[in-house]
Amino acid sequence: MAMATSVLSVRLDGELLERLRQHAAKRGMSVQDYVVRTLIRDDFDERFKTAVEETERFYL
Repeated sequence: MAMATSVLSVRLDGELLERLRQHAAKRGMSVQDYVVRTLIRDDFDERFKTAVEETERFYL
């Protein structure tokens, strides 16, 4: 199943964009792919943390 996509435009200063380019290049990725994967990972980490906290409350 294909996912719908949207466009998000972000204004970055030159220094930050260059750092993103370097991080992406180390992983053989485009800046766009690197940023999207970073956001997905952070979202997963936050959801996982919340699930663990809820589980801990359940067992306490």
